[in-house]
Amino acid sequence: MTVPDISLHDGTTIPQLGFGVFQVPAEDTAATVTKALEAGYRHIDTAQMYGNEAGVGEAIKASGIARDELYVTTKLNNSFHLPDDARREIDASLDKLGLDQVDLFLIHWPLPNKYGGDFVQTWRALIEAQEAGKTRSIGVSNFQPAHLERIVSETGVVPVVNQVEVHPFFANEDVRSANAKHGVLTEAWSPIAQGKVMDDDTIGEIASLVGRTPAQVTLRWHVQRGDIVFPKSMNADRMKQNFEIFDFELEPTHMSALDELDQGESGRMGPNPDTF
Repeated sequence: MTVPDISLHDGTTIPQLGFGVFQVPAEDTAATVTKALEAGYRHIDTAQMYGNEAGVGEAIKASGIARDELYVTTKLNNSFHLPDDARREIDASLDKLGLDQVDLFLIHWPLPNKYGGDFVQTWRALIEAQEAGKTRSIGVSNFQPAHLERIVSETGVVPVVNQVEVHPFFANEDVRSANAKHGVLTEAWSPIAQGKVMDDDTIGEIASLVGRTPAQVTLRWHVQRGDIVFPKSMNADRMKQNFEIFDFELEPTHMSALDELDQGESGRMGPNPDTF
């Protein structure tokens, strides 16, 4: 199974499917990431907030996989938005991961009600890190259209991705449209709605028709919409199932049926970035 690479506007590429380590305990991270790498994943998504960067680094080092065959993303913790803090913690992430450079560094949350609402200063710190070669690409996470517009207009530097909550029950179309307007790719966190898709009748019916699991159908829906996804599982069999989504396609009627599950804001499962 080959995972497609998608071109980013800065001239780099990113694997469309990755492996997320949100809520993976630090003591289990190395073993979990090792299983993911053995299953074929080459894109790992972590964050300072998860507390498991060191485990990701341990698994990468032990894997023997060439660095240029791996794509590693991490994210700035909410307590480090001041420029000097951001500079220090970007270096700390590299140290924990055991890398000279990550492929993608993100601001985890805009925090519009913190730091005087000045998330632009934090974005400038990431720009500086990219210029210094500490990260190949820079992006954001959980940025609303107004947040995205502001950093682009004040710095002239456009994030390559915006990692936001997206799943069939919360399609987050306003953000996806804003991303597309700027040439920013959408990365979908919680792509299977924390497992909620398993209990949906519509998704279950489509899964039966195409001979796949509800999770596979949902991840395929994301992929055909152009989203980047990184499901998380600590189970080796489910890791493999989540990886096997590039050898089938959903019909337009199936895609439309999943589109119609969108509940708008009431379908959101995580915090609202305007107030978080």
